[in-house]
Amino acid sequence: MFSPRAALGSGRRHQGRATGRKSIPSAAPSLLFSPRRTTLSARSTPTRAQSHAAAESIHYDVQTFGSSLLVKVMETLTMADADDQISVEVNESGWAWMVCGERLIIWKICQTAVAKLSVCKELQLPSSEYNYTADLIAVTSASPLETAGLQAVSVLAVAMEGVARFWPSLAQDGNYTDTDVDLGDLCNFVVAIRGESFILSSVSNRLLRTSVDSSGKLQYRALMQGQGMLSGIGRRVSSLFGILSPPANDTLQSVLWLDGASCLYTLTNSSLSKWEVDDNSEHQTLSWDVQRALTESIADAIWGSESNYEEMKEGANVSYLDMKRSQVGLVVLAAAWHPSDTPCLAYFCLVTLQDSGATISDQFTVEVTKYNPLFQSEDTLQATRLVLPPSPGSTAFLYNKELVFACATGTSRGGPPDENISFNSPGDGLLGGGCCANLPVFFSQNSGLVAVVARESASILPETMEDSLCSSLAAAPEVSSMETPTRAEPIVQEDKTKLLKGAFLQFCRNDLVGAQLVTDELFPADCEEGPELDSIVTQINLDLVDDYPASDPRWAESVPDESTGFPLTSLIILHQLEDKMKAHGCFMDFLLQVGLLDRLGQVTVRSSPMATRLLLCEHAEKLQAAMVLKNHHSKHPELVNRAISITLQRNNTAVPPSLTAADVFFREVSQISSVFDCLLEEEERTLKENTVDSVQWAEVVLNINNIIKDSLQAAGQYRETKASIYRASENADAEPEYIPWTASGGVKGVRTVISRQHEIILQSVYPHADSELRSTLCEQLVALLDIYLGGYVAQLTSLQKQRPPGAQQERYNSLEMEYSQCRSEVLAPLLELGQYQWVAALAEKYCDFDILVQMCEQTDNQSRLQHYMTKFADQNFSDFLFRWYMEKGKRGKLLSQPAAQHQQLASFLQSHQHLSWLHHIHIHDYRSAHRTLYNQANMETRYFVKKKTLLALSKLTVLASDLPEDELNKQVDDIVEQERFLLHQETLPRQLLEEKQQDPDTMPLLNAHSLIQLYICDDNRRANEYDFKKALDLLEYIEEEDCVDIESLKCEILGKALRRNDWSSADGIDDPLEAAKDSTFVKILLKLIQEGVSLQTYLPDVKDLLDLDELSCLKSKPYFEFVLRANYEHYLKLR
Repeated sequence: MFSPRAALGSGRRHQGRATGRKSIPSAAPSLLFSPRRTTLSARSTPTRAQSHAAAESIHYDVQTFGSSLLVKVMETLTMADADDQISVEVNESGWAWMVCGERLIIWKICQTAVAKLSVCKELQLPSSEYNYTADLIAVTSASPLETAGLQAVSVLAVAMEGVARFWPSLAQDGNYTDTDVDLGDLCNFVVAIRGESFILSSVSNRLLRTSVDSSGKLQYRALMQGQGMLSGIGRRVSSLFGILSPPANDTLQSVLWLDGASCLYTLTNSSLSKWEVDDNSEHQTLSWDVQRALTESIADAIWGSESNYEEMKEGANVSYLDMKRSQVGLVVLAAAWHPSDTPCLAYFCLVTLQDSGATISDQFTVEVTKYNPLFQSEDTLQATRLVLPPSPGSTAFLYNKELVFACATGTSRGGPPDENISFNSPGDGLLGGGCCANLPVFFSQNSGLVAVVARESASILPETMEDSLCSSLAAAPEVSSMETPTRAEPIVQEDKTKLLKGAFLQFCRNDLVGAQLVTDELFPADCEEGPELDSIVTQINLDLVDDYPASDPRWAESVPDESTGFPLTSLIILHQLEDKMKAHGCFMDFLLQVGLLDRLGQVTVRSSPMATRLLLCEHAEKLQAAMVLKNHHSKHPELVNRAISITLQRNNTAVPPSLTAADVFFREVSQISSVFDCLLEEEERTLKENTVDSVQWAEVVLNINNIIKDSLQAAGQYRETKASIYRASENADAEPEYIPWTASGGVKGVRTVISRQHEIILQSVYPHADSELRSTLCEQLVALLDIYLGGYVAQLTSLQKQRPPGAQQERYNSLEMEYSQCRSEVLAPLLELGQYQWVAALAEKYCDFDILVQMCEQTDNQSRLQHYMTKFADQNFSDFLFRWYMEKGKRGKLLSQPAAQHQQLASFLQSHQHLSWLHHIHIHDYRSAHRTLYNQANMETRYFVKKKTLLALSKLTVLASDLPEDELNKQVDDIVEQERFLLHQETLPRQLLEEKQQDPDTMPLLNAHSLIQLYICDDNRRANEYDFKKALDLLEYIEEEDCVDIESLKCEILGKALRRNDWSSADGIDDPLEAAKDSTFVKILLKLIQEGVSLQTYLPDVKDLLDLDELSCLKSKPYFEFVLRANYEHYLKLR
């Protein structure tokens, strides 16, 4: 919707599609400033003296920026010919470069009053038929450019034809490489991105990514356009995204790199595209049709009040020129004109877009500026560029060669009025510009680097807040640094708080020098901060977010007399919250500019330590959540008011007669989360009091889901998009574990609230809901669970960053276990309900592999499993899946993986060799199968049947393998020998096994000595010559490590054999041979002779046999010894 239009200034200016978003006004400068500039004759040497009369600029000062220009820069300007094209780029890192013909001057903008310490280099550009511009140059460094030295800075320059010259180190200007790059068209932009690589773009919107290989050569490849990575979400979710194919005649207008978000944006005359970039790859996540989405809105903002607007809008032309990013959003500079207008004016507009990650929100603002020159040509429009200080992002600066036009972006109620600042005096003109130290900095041909700064009289605070600030500090000490107590006289913390507030007020009035002096006196740089600085900064920010709106007459009696905060001016709660957010942004800028932000340590929050910067971020997040909650309060006043009343009652907070409960509640923003638990209490009451088929029954659940979800998402989005503001410096001390307020535990903590709502929805509401309501409930619940699980990830990530690495490993392991358990507990019910689309979205994002595998098994979706193996390859999804199959006994599925997974499966099975041989057989690798089976058989020492089976399979696989014949025969012989030994155990008498209570299928694997003892034991009552012969055969398998005397064991076997016969029956037979011929002993001798055994060497001495204790009972029979000796003598003589 568009708000009512009103004619403002010369030309038309209309407010476009208001979003209610507010931003923080621009901050004061941080570099050294001199008085205003002077005007010089053409090509004269720039000087830095006062020039502009007050009448020329009412609300802004044009001040010199940094130290005086370096000699090389001034010489280049002085010696340049009149027709030389000169352009300058000012980089936010503090580096600047000038292109003049084929000369490139690069220098570091010095922050001191003298330039002799500055860094400056002149480089020679490759020859080109076309004029170079500063857009064709980029600098980068492995370390932050702000602090990088000459040695660490690399430079890339590209001629429009595509000849790229790369200097690996600015310190060695003669060391460079040239590479021909094929862009297919003229090059128009070179941008440094992450990983010390660059993006090169052509006029026709072709993008290349270049980087330097190990040999120092430039390598390049094209960025694929019209593709995105949206795996893991269903059709309903993916329909929210669209990747457009670029038109054939698309012309690239702007390229923007955001280092903190690792995102690249491109703007053409028809589309806005976005890539997410990492060190080695990039994915296009967005291509938004700006012509379709914005052109009509821009035309409506300009000509919508015309009576023939419907006819006019068909002929309206819009050209998209430039793009920048601020704290408020993505700001696009556009110019619109209509050929039938008399005169035909070009209306310059600023469109502020909200990038939600994968889409551009349909809520945006269109600000028609007062800059509306006569339309000449589209080429003339292209000369106007945009400079937008990122913080606060509410004031923009349009510039071309002749002027700078300062104007509002339309996203904030504060800020100085629009103003045209001219640079068209003789010989003057702007050669380029950019942002540095959060200021708009331009290069004037006559005055060098200048910054356009709001005058001190124009406070960056909104509207009448200036007066309120002054009155709130009336009781505080003077903030002049001259009257601040010396370091030897300690200042109590309360006074320090007031003094720092005063310094903040000076900062808001653009008196950075005064603010810096006070701050340096309060907190000298050479003193340790301790907890005092953190406490004071936290308290001031808390005063901001919890401040009383004293200008609201209804609050007059409720504002504490001792309040020394920052009274707000708006009577409307939503505007009060927006102003608090604006004040918070100013405070963050203040801390950064005066050097306190990087000195902050930690404070105690919710009984746990937290980095102070992150607590400041938490305050802003709660402001963001409060604004969303207030919008829901307007939509559902009865529901939210009841929850607010419960909250105030629990806290014993009285509501004055002149105020509403909402007034009191929204004033104390820091306690905003306390309402969520009360919303659930109200929800449970409504569910209990209303029937299932009533409107209220379902409505209350849906509304409360939206309230909690939207509030927490707004907080999370702020945390993500503003992370760079609150990020710790690289050399900062290790920080404690970060527990976001959106992940707070305890009875009324947000994490507990979401868990409780999860239970209410699935147990009390979902079973009674129809299909449409179930779908909506699941969508809302998944959004809540996303917040719930994201809180755990934030905690784990903070623990991973602890120094030294692993310092909190025990805590990390404990939290990770809790996270895994909770993740499974919240996702498993959705899986049971068959909500696969939503389960997949969350399980993929939070890497719950168990849930993903269960889902694929339930749906028999093998292709999705293969997709996950590829997608999560670096997280070992394949190993997880294979282990899952093992644990669930699904070995058939484990071993039936497609060919693409054979390598991963083989790697996994290396630690599961009892299965790996099956995989080897499946892929016909019989040699590996044999090797695995053979090793398994040799290692098997427990089960007889298993060893026997492994040996048999090993023999089969070796016979099927492609081993050379001699090696194959050797392997087979070894296996046969082992099988021959196992045969002795396999042929143990069944009666004996039953006697010993042994099952042939489960009996343990016995060694040779144990088998011998079984064969000759008394329990083997049916033992015959074959059993004793087997016992003798087993003697050759006795190993040395068994420590057994083989000869003694042989005597024992033969002695046992002699005892098997009753020798008393031989009495009366004269022939000893005849008497012993049927004995077991003689039968054994005959079998040995039959097998060719030499008894003379094999048999023990007869005396040794007779000395055996086993035969003591037989030695009493004289005839036995006679028979034994006679047989010994007879058979020893046989050959």
